[in-house]
Amino acid sequence: MKRQEQKRSDLDEQLKEYIAEWRKQRAKEEDELKRLKEKQAKRKITRADEEKRLAQKKKEEEERRQREIEEKKQRDIEEKRRRLEESEKKRQAMMQAMKDQSKKGPNFTITKKDLAGNLSSAQLERNKTKEQLEEEKKISLSFRIKPLEIEGLSIDKLRVKAHELWEAIVKLETEKYDLEERQKRQDYDLKELKERQKQQLRHKALKKGLDPEALTGKYPPKIQVASKYERRVDTRSYDDKKKLFEGGLTDLIKETTEKQWSEQKQQFLGRQKAKLPKWFGERPGKKAGDPESPEGEEDVKAAADDDLEEPQLEADEDEEVEEEEVEEEEEEEEEEEEEEEEEEEEEEEEEEE
Repeated sequence: MKRQEQKRSDLDEQLKEYIAEWRKQRAKEEDELKRLKEKQAKRKITRADEEKRLAQKKKEEEERRQREIEEKKQRDIEEKRRRLEESEKKRQAMMQAMKDQSKKGPNFTITKKDLAGNLSSAQLERNKTKEQLEEEKKISLSFRIKPLEIEGLSIDKLRVKAHELWEAIVKLETEKYDLEERQKRQDYDLKELKERQKQQLRHKALKKGLDPEALTGKYPPKIQVASKYERRVDTRSYDDKKKLFEGGLTDLIKETTEKQWSEQKQQFLGRQKAKLPKWFGERPGKKAGDPESPEGEEDVKAAADDDLEEPQLEADEDEEVEEEEVEEEEEEEEEEEEEEEEEEEEEEEEEEE
């Protein structure tokens, strides 16, 4: 019983210690959790302030960007208005000049500079979007159509205003008629110029021996790479024939000539070279201290014979050396055969014993 009570008391003390330790740990965890919650709340407040500040900054940037866009649009509108005003002034000046020159004959001269300028402007017009064209149309109409200010006008002033508008309509109709007549005249001039160009191209084709309508089509004529009277079937490709007729024949002749020259050169360098006889008399290019040249034809012939006989002597010496080597080999073979016979005889004697 005492032992059981002792064990129970020990267990109670251990449990109390464990409970106390657990309570301390729980208190620490609660304090840590409370601190983290406070930190999280502070962070939420800070984040909200930061988001509010960023939203305000973004709003200000958006407003500034919108202002810049509006200012840019306004500047573009003003620039277009200014350009349209300048073009309108130029058009008016051109119309006045055309009226002044209407008594003169048609001008068939077309400068390349004006043609390039017209092409570039036409390309720019094609590249514009529908919105840009609508905007330009509105700007042009706002410049040409002026607003009517008839509020507070009397009957006499209204009559004067109506008369001014009637005169403006008559002026515009007159300009329209003049432009239509000018277009008809320019179309006629262009047709006449095209007909002249066709005539020139026909004459040019006839000079080259082509069909009269060969150069008047949309595409240029094909390159003639062979005669139409040729009966033999050509096995060369179109590219080869085209190269020949574009100047490749000269290159082919040059290549063939160089090949023949190289072959003849190699043949010349590969010939047999014989020693020439020595020069008799005072040889050209002789320097002081050089040995004297042999005099007379006999010396020359002897020298020539010596030069010609030297290779024969060398050949004879080579043949003698080869014969000596063959004889030595035969002697060695005979000695070996004799030694083998002696060995066989000795073996037979040993077997008999």
